[in-house]
Amino acid sequence: MSCKHYKNSPQKYYKIISFATFVGLLYACSTTKKVPDGEYLLTKNTFEFEDRKESIDEELKDYVQQKPNKKQLLFIPLTLGFYNMANPKYDTLLNEYMTYPDEMRNQKLRDSLFLKYNMKSSVGKTLFLDRLLHSWGTPPVILDQTRSEKSTESIEKRLIYRGFWDADVHVKHSIDSASKKAAVNYFVRHNDPTYIKDYYYNITDPTVKGLYWQKLDKSLIRSGQRLDQTVLEKEVTRITDLMRENGYYRFNSSNEEVYFVADSLKSKKQVPLTLEIHKDSADHPYKVATIGNIDVAIVNEANDFPKHTIKDSLRRIRFHKMDNNYKTSSLWRAVIVDSKKVYDQKNLDLTKRNFIAMNNFSILKARDSLRRGGGTSPNDSIVDVLYLLKPLPKYELKVGTDINYSQLLNLGVSPSVDLTTRNVFKGAENLSTSISGTFGSIRSTKNIDKKDLAYEISAQASLNFPRLLLPFDYYKLLPKRYTPTSSILLGASVQNNIGLGRVNFNTGLNYQANVNDQVSHRLTLFNTQISLTKNKDAYYSYFANDEIIRDNTFKNFFAYSKGVQAIANIEDQFNSGQVSIDYVSKQIITDPNYQQTLDQKGLDLLTAFKGTIVNKDRQTQDIIISSMIYNFVYSEIGKKDYPNAFYFNGKVELAGNILSIFNQKRDAGGVVASPQRTIFGIPYAQFVKFDIDTRKYFKFNGNQTLVLRQFIGVGVPYGNSKDMPVIKSYFNGGSNDIRAWVAFGGLGPSDSQVDERVRTYMTNNLKLTTNIEYRVPFNEMYEGAVFTDIGNTWSIRKPGEDNSYGDEFKFNKFLGQMGIGSGFGLRVNVAYITLRVDLAYKIYDPNKPEGDRWRFKNFQPFKPTLNIAFGYPF
Repeated sequence: MSCKHYKNSPQKYYKIISFATFVGLLYACSTTKKVPDGEYLLTKNTFEFEDRKESIDEELKDYVQQKPNKKQLLFIPLTLGFYNMANPKYDTLLNEYMTYPDEMRNQKLRDSLFLKYNMKSSVGKTLFLDRLLHSWGTPPVILDQTRSEKSTESIEKRLIYRGFWDADVHVKHSIDSASKKAAVNYFVRHNDPTYIKDYYYNITDPTVKGLYWQKLDKSLIRSGQRLDQTVLEKEVTRITDLMRENGYYRFNSSNEEVYFVADSLKSKKQVPLTLEIHKDSADHPYKVATIGNIDVAIVNEANDFPKHTIKDSLRRIRFHKMDNNYKTSSLWRAVIVDSKKVYDQKNLDLTKRNFIAMNNFSILKARDSLRRGGGTSPNDSIVDVLYLLKPLPKYELKVGTDINYSQLLNLGVSPSVDLTTRNVFKGAENLSTSISGTFGSIRSTKNIDKKDLAYEISAQASLNFPRLLLPFDYYKLLPKRYTPTSSILLGASVQNNIGLGRVNFNTGLNYQANVNDQVSHRLTLFNTQISLTKNKDAYYSYFANDEIIRDNTFKNFFAYSKGVQAIANIEDQFNSGQVSIDYVSKQIITDPNYQQTLDQKGLDLLTAFKGTIVNKDRQTQDIIISSMIYNFVYSEIGKKDYPNAFYFNGKVELAGNILSIFNQKRDAGGVVASPQRTIFGIPYAQFVKFDIDTRKYFKFNGNQTLVLRQFIGVGVPYGNSKDMPVIKSYFNGGSNDIRAWVAFGGLGPSDSQVDERVRTYMTNNLKLTTNIEYRVPFNEMYEGAVFTDIGNTWSIRKPGEDNSYGDEFKFNKFLGQMGIGSGFGLRVNVAYITLRVDLAYKIYDPNKPEGDRWRFKNFQPFKPTLNIAFGYPF
């Protein structure tokens, strides 16, 4: 290739050069660059199973004492590359530097270490890049053959633990002296496992024996099973939980009361197994414990109880208060445990959780103990419970400024003032009031390549009750252990997001109940929003692209009208103000003769014009939305028992049915919108809407995570609405959606070929989004990710129906109408905040013409879609 040829075709080769540069940065230094002579970089551990594979074999890798450097992005040891890129001159110094606390790591410390390691010429250097690479990187793992031998012992012990008593493990090292690399091969022979021949149980206490017998069908142990110690451990846990649920206080607290005995004298392959449950060596009987005294004290200091408190009681619970600031009934609702009932530790834990959830108290002490009898001897069947609560301050004021990224704002700043007033009506009710503002930038409606200032100023008030606001006693229907709460919301906001601004008012009544740590229900009995559009007449001033399309359409129509006697003067009437823009627009879209005179270019312009009319009617519409919402959440996220967590969030919203009873008066409608019934002159919406958000998390290779997310949203307007309200419709793009497109960034709806200047701000009533993200931690602070986002929005109209413009959902076409974006990102974890930066690229754009939808030939690595946000996208 000549130099001349390259200069004439720079875009043809820069992609290859960019990739080569990236790879070169990682591998310019060999992975063995910092491996000392005579030693070897451990590159992999392999397992060869000489007789068969077993389901437990995957866990054997965890018992290998030496593991190769972790590979990120599935195949690249990225952190080793970072470490090798750091100057080896400073490795020893930086290893010591990183042992110091964060607050001591400064230039003074670095200079002292330079002097210690005879590097006087380096005094004053920050070593910023080397420190960054060193902190991100991990040193090479050097083969230690003695640790390999110890690993075989650990693997053998694990196999024995899992029931393979005759297992045999040996190791072989594959060393490549030329490349200074080594691999370790572990050869595993399981041989025949040991089975449970017969299963017996020896339980001397008849009541405990009876409880165990009742739940014997739940037992994890059966004759003929492999003798697996992990299964025995789970059975011990099951039995312990069962007994504690049935009143045996601190059953097996020493972990010595429940155990198994295996008789291997006659055979090591068929072994009788016996379950033993004994309170002690003397086989004293167990006693079912009951709850005795339940004391709840509201004090300022722990020593205020009991001498500075006044005693009160309600339904077998004793309350001790220094004043009457809190109603006894409000405290009683939080107490799940009940006097004279059989002890259950879960009820004690739930009571503690309820007091914390009230956001009125800090817990000074939560104690349960056996009641003392005569002298110092305890009564081993009565458990007394005590909670000491300290009231939190009456008022709590928070002033702050957040940096955020929403589905609309690209990047915003949000100053806020929040005031919490506790115990408003002496029933632990909290009033939360806030005034906040959000200011940022959004894609301009006049020029989609530019940004405009957007803002929202809002005032919100929420009155929260630690009970359900119902006119009847609901405790038999909804137990206290579900921690039911209610809240009344009232708010108002003024916003300027997309061109025209809005004034919004909202109010609602919400009920919530938590069944357990995974399941919660939320019912919004009524949620009423009034959304009023500002500056309706200025629509075309804000949406300048729509105005251009309108002017071109009007020009074509006026030229056509001169030959039609009935409308020959319509241009003069429009110019003189005798007829409005809406009147002319309606004439255009309802005149079939005009449409027959258009060529393909004219028809495309007319389709775009119809899109502008739909936008205008919807963007300028005032609307009342009064709905009932039910939300069900199942979440395993953050629970230690669910490493591969699952999340489900389902929501159903039904709007407008109650309002439809009160009024039949209709407005005049819009250009394409039909007349609608109104309340106080404002149309109300009728629709049903379903949202489903599911996520699955897979943990593997240490802390690496693969996340799959599927979102399905459907809104069905009916009755008084032919379209979903804009604020309840779906759109594409943004940092938590399809990241290759910004919010309202031109993706969708469907594969519509409507002019992008119009299509950009169209919303729709069906949305499908699939997200796949692979997360790789570099260290505790930094985490990388690669992702792919797929999805789009559609309408559920029939082809050719009013207001349709090629956006209808069709089962035989929707897969090919999905937008696809991919990219990579960095997460920075500081305290409890995660800063996220994602760079995304369009892979498949369904709104481009056929043949130009795959974007590989237009790929520009230095022009990604930048997403800056806080928190994980899902």
